[in-house]
Amino acid sequence: MQSQHHAVKVLNSLIETTLDSANGYRDAAEGAESPPIRSLLSRKASTREELSRRLQSEVRSFGGEPETDQSAMGKAHNVFTELKGKIMGRDDESVLAEVDRGESFIEEKFEAASRDPELPDHVRRLIESECAAIRTDHEEMKRMKSGMH
Repeated sequence: MQSQHHAVKVLNSLIETTLDSANGYRDAAEGAESPPIRSLLSRKASTREELSRRLQSEVRSFGGEPETDQSAMGKAHNVFTELKGKIMGRDDESVLAEVDRGESFIEEKFEAASRDPELPDHVRRLIESECAAIRTDHEEMKRMKSGMH
């Protein structure tokens, strides 16, 4: 029972972060100038929303109540990013730099969770698999950002 409670807690934390990421991608897509970049970022937002649904389903499998909203810190970050964009302006390079920062955060969080010895094996495997996809997305964003210079 303790293991299930811990798994629900960890998964819900990952859900909040994943929803932060989805909202961050959606906000970045709105701020992007280039239609191809805007389209890519919108697709990444949808992918993160799908990930949050998979994690929510896993929480339900433990009899838990899944998170359905992003974290307070994520909401505050969104407001900060929006204000910064209004004051300083936004271009594709600054949008991709912000996405890169967000990707670093979510990747680190998933990596830490994938090493949690208290999680059931199948949950750790799910997190490891999702972490690999997040790492791939992060690498793609880094390449795009470095291509802007």
